[in-house]
Amino acid sequence: MQLTKLGHACVRLEKDGGVLVIDPGAFSGNNALDGADAVLVTHEHFDHVVPDSMRAALAAQPGLRLWAPAPVAEMFGEFGDRVAAVAHGDDFTAAGFGVNVYGSEHAVIHPDIPTCANVGFLVDGEIYHPGDSYTVPEDPAGTLLLPGSGPWHSTRDMIDFSRAVAPRRGFLIHDALLSEIGLNVFDMFAGLAAGPHDAKYARLAPGTTVDL
Repeated sequence: MQLTKLGHACVRLEKDGGVLVIDPGAFSGNNALDGADAVLVTHEHFDHVVPDSMRAALAAQPGLRLWAPAPVAEMFGEFGDRVAAVAHGDDFTAAGFGVNVYGSEHAVIHPDIPTCANVGFLVDGEIYHPGDSYTVPEDPAGTLLLPGSGPWHSTRDMIDFSRAVAPRRGFLIHDALLSEIGLNVFDMFAGLAAGPHDAKYARLAPGTTVDL
């Protein structure tokens, strides 16, 4: 399997000719969905999905399918069964990848701001994308995509979340708001996030591909 880090929270996974994209939002680049067979969206915020761009991709690529929480799936009802609503406990196959779904809500930004539906996706029992949450999957994940910033983000919660998931390795995501200084600060805390399991965390520049 190959993982390519795109902008912010978006990653592209490729295996046996299948292409799966997760969270192609406003900071993910204009070509995030080119050639994709399937898309997973964790929640409705603009940095994870742009409705007009998603609609255009679904219209232009007849084989493209989308899985997302119900509030997102309902935006694309005109595409029928090519769009599926998912919730905690679901499992399915997308572009040849096995996917399990965990969680239900976005992390709290502030009590005055309503939360929205958010799910995390575990792909092929290996790569876990939590969206904007600290939901710990009920199954082991070897690779964690670890959010590094955001209005809801807490360094303390990030460290505890990483230790609870206990991956072998991880890659930073949700990083568009971080300056170079902020990215270096993340590196300072990566060792604490690894905890006793000694996970290896790395930062990938957008467009970088790694073999898993």
